[in-house]
Amino acid sequence: MAERERALDQGSYLFHRDDPVDHLFVVKSGALELVRPQLDGKLIVLQRADRHAVLAEASLYSKTYHCDAIASSLSTVVALSKEMFLTRLRDDKDFSHLWSSHLAKEMMKARYRSEILSRKTVAERLDTWLTWHGNGLPPKGEWKDVAIQIGISPEALYRELSKRR
Repeated sequence: MAERERALDQGSYLFHRDDPVDHLFVVKSGALELVRPQLDGKLIVLQRADRHAVLAEASLYSKTYHCDAIASSLSTVVALSKEMFLTRLRDDKDFSHLWSSHLAKEMMKARYRSEILSRKTVAERLDTWLTWHGNGLPPKGEWKDVAIQIGISPEALYRELSKRR
């Protein structure tokens, strides 16, 4: 499958809403976010893709992107030809099965994220996240990522963790 790498500085756009979908992207290093502006001007993060994640996989079946992709850190992505990828899905049963399995896992993650974001309090969101992650927090330097994942400010997370000590 034809591949090419692309490096992105933090804050750079990989693609914009309504751009044509010609490639599927896999994050090689760094992290990217799929974002969509809301009526109030704020951005909602629809996906946070880090190392080895497929970015905007549903776009493979669309003519245009439905959101923007922005590098949240210095990143490198591998671009895979949409046409070649779809041909391989059609012609390779094992590859097609792996892709279906990947999509099912991503759907489970999306539903889980929806469950977390439906919780009203910081404590409830953190408890739900901890349950999913084996009741353990990542190292202190990664707590900001947890806050992003559960839809709260890092400061709110730090206050909640301080209460629990």
